[in-house]
Amino acid sequence: MAVTFWAAAFPDSDVVLRFFDPLTYLTAHRGVTHSVVMLPFWVIGLALLFQVFYRGRYSWRAFAGACTLGITIHIAGDVITSFGTMVLAPLSTWRAQFPVTFIIDPYFSTIIVFGLLASLYWKHTRAPAVIGLAVLVTYVGAQAILRQRAQVFGTNYVAANALRDAQVHALPQPFSPFHWLIVVEQPQRYLLSHISLTRSDLRVPPADASVLRRVYDSYLPIDKASWQIVPRYGASDDDRDVARALWESKMFERYRRFAMFPAVYRVDRSSEQTCVRFADLRFALSGRSAPFRYAGCRENSAGGWRMYYVSDDGDGTELLHAIE
Repeated sequence: MAVTFWAAAFPDSDVVLRFFDPLTYLTAHRGVTHSVVMLPFWVIGLALLFQVFYRGRYSWRAFAGACTLGITIHIAGDVITSFGTMVLAPLSTWRAQFPVTFIIDPYFSTIIVFGLLASLYWKHTRAPAVIGLAVLVTYVGAQAILRQRAQVFGTNYVAANALRDAQVHALPQPFSPFHWLIVVEQPQRYLLSHISLTRSDLRVPPADASVLRRVYDSYLPIDKASWQIVPRYGASDDDRDVARALWESKMFERYRRFAMFPAVYRVDRSSEQTCVRFADLRFALSGRSAPFRYAGCRENSAGGWRMYYVSDDGDGTELLHAIE
């Protein structure tokens, strides 16, 4: 159990990439340490490490099965989220995803915790573990069915409005497996709708409601759904031209590989420079700034871009941090 626990935690050892810069971590996270191609190498390496840790009392082969199970279940758990996992790294940067579960799912975690506690209490039978695993798999299967329902809602909207060159995506959202973000992707814009598959009434949070309460209440019944139009490269021709220049630049290549629904949310111009800010809408929550925001700025008298990552200082002001 201890070996499987540490092996399951191993793929996220790529957190050390944070010491380089946020973009390196963002684009390489869930890379080689989450790869099925590299899995045999990680299994052998960890098994040999555990053999040394246990002072040779067991052969490395005794640890290989537990290490394989731990790493594999971590990879599987990541694939069912919308972040994307490079299961073929380093051969490919393609990110596999079957997005049915939000990154933090309290129901998913609760099933695991109860399964572990039951296994701890009834130590002499594997029944609690088997039942817990069966319930977990059933829950993920139910989420897949709900995702299909959300996808159908988006597809029907596209058909009803005769939208051309449109792709429909359904992404899991926080608080409930019935909450979904529908993204209708077109060449120059996105249409976003936050829906609840079970809610029948509109909820208006009180003026002093917390951020979590506001997000929770933002998911609308499907018969009252609203759609937000977000231009991909900005609203004006000038914005689109400069945004495309930045997006297609060599400097933005790594962010291009990561962002699934990139959109310009702000363009700043002054007499000295122009700055364009992008966000990835797949993580957009209603009323909240999308994470993974990156910007490019260039002097108006020169053509070279400089890249920044964007953060908040706590009072709503965005800060730009240069990436060398």
